[in-house]
Amino acid sequence: MKKIVYILTLLISSISFAQNTALFDKGNVAYNEGNFQDAITIYESVLNKGIHSSELYFNLANAYYKLNRVAPSIYYYEKAQQLSPHDKDIKNNLSFAKNMTIDAIESVPEIGFSKLFKSVINSFSSDMWAILAVASVLLFVILFLSYYFSYNTNKKRFLFLSSIASLCVMVLTLAFAFQKQAYNQNDNPAIVFAQESDIKAEPNLRSETAFELHEGTKVQIIESYKKTWTKIRLSDGKTGWIATQDIKAL
Repeated sequence: MKKIVYILTLLISSISFAQNTALFDKGNVAYNEGNFQDAITIYESVLNKGIHSSELYFNLANAYYKLNRVAPSIYYYEKAQQLSPHDKDIKNNLSFAKNMTIDAIESVPEIGFSKLFKSVINSFSSDMWAILAVASVLLFVILFLSYYFSYNTNKKRFLFLSSIASLCVMVLTLAFAFQKQAYNQNDNPAIVFAQESDIKAEPNLRSETAFELHEGTKVQIIESYKKTWTKIRLSDGKTGWIATQDIKAL
């Protein structure tokens, strides 16, 4: 009975995959024929089925870009880049889409040790840093056991120093794993979807308007207030409160 259930599940999954692939191909045909709105409708129907891929997000972003829809094109390019961070086509098209935005916000440059430290941390994912930490522990155990059972003085000295070095690497990579995880938790980007939005100093309509933002601008979410207001931070360090309905989290 279990084998029959497994076979039926596998069959249903295969049929569903084939249907979604056919739907995706249909969206590509509509896009190539210049029917960009039809392509968007088809691509989004695939998304609604719970299917996610960088190719799907990329094609959906391209269709929105062709219709000069700034916010959704940037949003889906960003989604595609999250899944394929090193894809050159996604990076290039995202830069083209950002050229359509109104707000020119300069990032606060990082310099010195802080820039170097963050660059090293971001070179691997938190999972990869954790794997390196585990590998360092295993290497430490092997080296220490070799040191313990060795009788050659010079060899013992080398193995002892190597085991200490691997232990230091373990501590360092483990610290990097936790730091990378902290970076990920604090990274909560969103895209402004409102054509124009007033950013308030406090989370209420009567508050003073600190500045304005326009569609397509990328912000960082800091906190929410009563699900109607969201505190955001720009890349230049400015903060303020925006109506939650005006942004879409990535």
